[in-house]
Amino acid sequence: MSCFQVAVLASGSKGNATVMRCESGMVLVDAGISCRRIAQGMQKLGLHPDNLDAVFITHEHIDHVKGLETFAKKYPVPIYASRGTWQGIRQTLPRLDLKLCNRQVLVPQTEITLGGLQVRSFSVSHDALEPTGYAFRCKGRKFAYVTDTGYISDLVKRELDGAEVLVLETNHDPFMLKNGPYPLPLQKRILGTRGHLANETAGHLLAELATLPKQVFLAHLSQENNTPSLAESTVRSIVMRKIPRINIQFYVTSQDEVVKNKEWEDYHEQNIFE
Repeated sequence: MSCFQVAVLASGSKGNATVMRCESGMVLVDAGISCRRIAQGMQKLGLHPDNLDAVFITHEHIDHVKGLETFAKKYPVPIYASRGTWQGIRQTLPRLDLKLCNRQVLVPQTEITLGGLQVRSFSVSHDALEPTGYAFRCKGRKFAYVTDTGYISDLVKRELDGAEVLVLETNHDPFMLKNGPYPLPLQKRILGTRGHLANETAGHLLAELATLPKQVFLAHLSQENNTPSLAESTVRSIVMRKIPRINIQFYVTSQDEVVKNKEWEDYHEQNIFE
């Protein structure tokens, strides 16, 4: 059993938000849906935004910060992002008063401690000012989050290695993208090194990790250039070719529905933090 409860409240080009809870605390990664939807999603889990220890923002694109303005007004929760991301948020959310929100800067490739939770930020490659992924450690066990990156660097591989639960981008199928409705400039952006991860790239990443995660959330799926079944089958087949006895629980995230790991159900039957 994982020590991490993970629930993806929404994932995709229209909005992203994920809740992670463990013995050492509870955090929100990204606030790209409305504050109301964040609160409603947490309510389904028996939680409230006031329970959060912090919010971590990956980058300033609207599908990752849409709800931040209202959230910051209602809840005095510390909000962490890189310095570049905060600069980008000034442009994305010009009405957000940065002086009134609990703004915190987390420099990529550095670590902070929140109670017993260690949080490390690391650089990813995306067309934003200073985008990041995150790795969270609770009593020596790791949960990692990386979406919105055009390729996986050796640095990112090191940060993801050893995570027992991983939220990983599987944005598109290249064939669907190249033969779909997107104009050529947008296709090139998505396929570029500062774009989004393809299913195959995510699969090869997993196959190359020294220690495979126990649970993987396939995230940020394109509604036009991917399908849930294609994303999972592609990733699973690539990993199985290298590691035939694969034992990973895959969860395919949704733009409209909360997708949570089994630890949420187990918690109601037995307190996993005792």
